[in-house]
Amino acid sequence: MPLISENSKAIPGCNRCRDLEPLTFNFSYAYQPIVDFRNGKIFAHEALVRGINGESAASVLAMVNDDNRYLFDQTCRVKAVEGAARLGISEFLSINFLPNAVYEPGACIRSTFEAAQRYNFPKERIIFEVVEGENVSDRPHLVNIFEEYRRFGFKTAIDDFGAGYAGLNLLAEFQPDIIKIDMDLVRNINDIKSKQAIVEGIIHICQKLDIKVLAEGIETKAERDFLVDRGVSYFQGYFFCKPAFEAVGKIDPDAFL
Repeated sequence: MPLISENSKAIPGCNRCRDLEPLTFNFSYAYQPIVDFRNGKIFAHEALVRGINGESAASVLAMVNDDNRYLFDQTCRVKAVEGAARLGISEFLSINFLPNAVYEPGACIRSTFEAAQRYNFPKERIIFEVVEGENVSDRPHLVNIFEEYRRFGFKTAIDDFGAGYAGLNLLAEFQPDIIKIDMDLVRNINDIKSKQAIVEGIIHICQKLDIKVLAEGIETKAERDFLVDRGVSYFQGYFFCKPAFEAVGKIDPDAFL
């Protein structure tokens, strides 16, 4: 079933967006809260791709290829904003994007900007995040994307920081609003000195550069408490709330104790 009409397939200013075939598959979203622990409230919700019946993100991404990557990326943005508006989300909305699907940032961002207007979702509350380990063949292009998004008033984030190879070099060229520390570094950090040293280094760098640090994949109180003691306030993970399919996740108040 096509997800985008023929009239919306071509975005002015980007020739590579024209004459695209409509998507042949549908998908939906789950939303997972990101908490501001020190203030005891939800800071944002990350939109996570799911199948229409709640199937895994992997099952959806397996259908993405070079021919439909651009249209999938554009559709993701619109559906994430539409769903957040429908659910009444008033906090920040974090959306993943595929840098290799963005040809001309100013033109490719048009659909997000229009969706925010259409669904009355403040663009200042949208965060665009990219996985640090994403296979980006042209790092200057990614930096250009980030700078263009910031110019439009969107927030930016690097996801899974510490899992890839571009981390510090990318950070030297562009400082996002948020760094999300990879969950593999977070897992059992309270017991593993090597992880502690690496994460403490990341936190120190981010403090110097005025970047918010978010630890993802939190599953235990011990992990949370270790990071809180190191100055981290933003968290995401099953300890607080699992992703909620087509719904707003509810956080157990005990997770703040």
